[in-house]
Amino acid sequence: IGGFDQALAESSRVLAIRGRVLPATLKALVLGADVREEGPGGEPRWQRVIGESLIPTVAHGHVIERVFLQPENPPAYPEAVRAILEADLIVAGPGSLFTSVLPNLLVPDIAAAVRAAPGVKVYICNVATQRGETDGFGVQEHVRALQSHIGNDAFSLVLANDAFPVPQPPGEGVQWVTPPPPEVARQSGYRVITDDLVDREQPWRHAPDKLARRLLALYEQEVSQHSQE
Repeated sequence: IGGFDQALAESSRVLAIRGRVLPATLKALVLGADVREEGPGGEPRWQRVIGESLIPTVAHGHVIERVFLQPENPPAYPEAVRAILEADLIVAGPGSLFTSVLPNLLVPDIAAAVRAAPGVKVYICNVATQRGETDGFGVQEHVRALQSHIGNDAFSLVLANDAFPVPQPPGEGVQWVTPPPPEVARQSGYRVITDDLVDREQPWRHAPDKLARRLLALYEQEVSQHSQE
């Protein structure tokens, strides 16, 4: 009987996964969130939610101010840190911002490795908002949440969709995630690259082939630009 890392390796072998699946940490963790609600008189009230599955339910209609891990400051899995430092391209997202993307980056040495890594670093913003997590968010709000949790120097490139084939994505309260004006992004310390990234049959999702092509083109562009400097 092995540990969790050995179980991941064996699962990857059985499922014939290309590449490696590495955990951010081997520590058993619980995800929590501080949710801001509006009281009867308009004054803010705070609620602490413990448990990943509860966060979107409790936070629906309110604002997630921050997410955190319990216990705090877990040790990173060394192989994950090594892989990040050696990577040519580091990608965060797409996915549930507060309950999927951010928790991995809340492991301090994982975030530190991303900052220190020489590879091209890209945050991929979701195509549509997610109820209970990113209600009303545009690209700017996604990036602001990322920066408020791990700092402004982890991801300077943001890849976002700019094609909206129907007026509104399906689902009550779900909206398109729209890019900010270029000057707003520049003032916030990041660069937004936009393209048609949607799946025409499921326009609230990314088309994997479009996303892969744009990522590779962006990587080649960044490498070429840096080689000329």
